[in-house]
Amino acid sequence: MQTGRIDTVDALRGAAMVWMTAFHFCFDLSNAGLLHTNFYLNPVWTWQRSCILSLFLVCAGAGQAIAVAQAQSWRRFWRRWLQIAGCALLVSVGSMLMFPNSFIYFGVLHGMAVMLIVARLSAGCGRWLWPMGAVALALAFAAPWAMEAGWLDTAFNGKTLNWLGLINTKPITEDYVPLLPWMAMVWWGMAATQWYLRRLALPDTQSGPLARALVPLAFLGRWSLSYYMLHQPVMLAGLWLWMRA
Repeated sequence: MQTGRIDTVDALRGAAMVWMTAFHFCFDLSNAGLLHTNFYLNPVWTWQRSCILSLFLVCAGAGQAIAVAQAQSWRRFWRRWLQIAGCALLVSVGSMLMFPNSFIYFGVLHGMAVMLIVARLSAGCGRWLWPMGAVALALAFAAPWAMEAGWLDTAFNGKTLNWLGLINTKPITEDYVPLLPWMAMVWWGMAATQWYLRRLALPDTQSGPLARALVPLAFLGRWSLSYYMLHQPVMLAGLWLWMRA
């Protein structure tokens, strides 16, 4: 561990950023009519989105585990949280301009803002984080059946409550990351990192240096929020210029 961080977590987050960039670039090509595929139905793309998002959320849980282990203050937590929440608001505004009929009102940053609070409050649950994640996953998968059976109110499909994830109809939006089932990934990332930190505390266990090839990924992972907010405007501007040239 260096400078209060675990380089492996940063590299994993950086890898997710590179994968996300490739995914978004292909999406932009499709949106411009240069790539003919359905990003909303084709499993090649829907499964990639799920894997990329899972990597991000596992890293978010890992980050919270590290922060709690280092006794990060609530003041510092809220400062970072406000940055994420502010960027989520910018994403909503930007998506309203591009996709007025399917703008992002609860995407990855919106979900992250809620999940980080839940993660911080539940960090002391220890080994219970594993079954808590399993329950979150099970609830999300059981919700459609419960709604069809009348055990769950259809009001959970509306925008007021669908951020919880207890739905049987996916909302029309360009990005949707509800609390369930995705909180499972945050909890599991936190649980795995807490286990890893306990092992690092053992006398015969050390954290080795990061492989040189992964150093650029770790650097990218440390600036994930800034990169996330900038990569799409840069790619869209470049694509616009290229199409007009």
